[in-house]
Amino acid sequence: MPTTRTTVSDFIYLASQSPRRSQLLSQLGVRHEVLLPDSSEDAEGLEVIQGNEAPKRYVQRVTALKLEAALVRLKRRGLPLAPVLCSDTTVALGGTIYGKPENATDAKRMLKELSGHTHRVLTAVAIGDGKRSVAVCSVSQVRFASLTAAEIAAYVATEEPMGKAGAYAVQGRAAAFIAHISGSYSGIMGLPLFETAGALKSLGFDV
Repeated sequence: MPTTRTTVSDFIYLASQSPRRSQLLSQLGVRHEVLLPDSSEDAEGLEVIQGNEAPKRYVQRVTALKLEAALVRLKRRGLPLAPVLCSDTTVALGGTIYGKPENATDAKRMLKELSGHTHRVLTAVAIGDGKRSVAVCSVSQVRFASLTAAEIAAYVATEEPMGKAGAYAVQGRAAAFIAHISGSYSGIMGLPLFETAGALKSLGFDV
């Protein structure tokens, strides 16, 4: 549980289990506490795609739902009040959304489809305290080299793709597959620092 604070704005809650997002927030010098869902919450259910939902609409909707759930969680646990930051990342090739792979076979399928193409990585961020909120979205372009079946199999065998949108981690071994990036590297990792810093500043944080 967070210690007692003299103000409600000298730290934030990070409603994400991603160690990368925590590291990136620390890089900005933002003090934060992790606020994770408990077993009674259907966190995975929030990420279900609705019909032919456009990738940007999808990632923004999911992030807004995550913030709503996190604020309810904060109140239910009786924790000290502070803004909550939620984020969601998705990969899109055309209008097709690539979330987290269900298993190794699914990861191989995703990587095969992304191979040799340029895809988008969309990361939405929402920060709010129940009274005010701000939302931003970063869109980057990533071009994969053409991958052989053996390269894909070897990468999937490392288990790095599991739990990652699009079945890869830009900061990991998949960097060897990436021919070009346009946009926010930190956004591709899971938290666009430029947009996040601007959002925090708009809420009065000294970033």
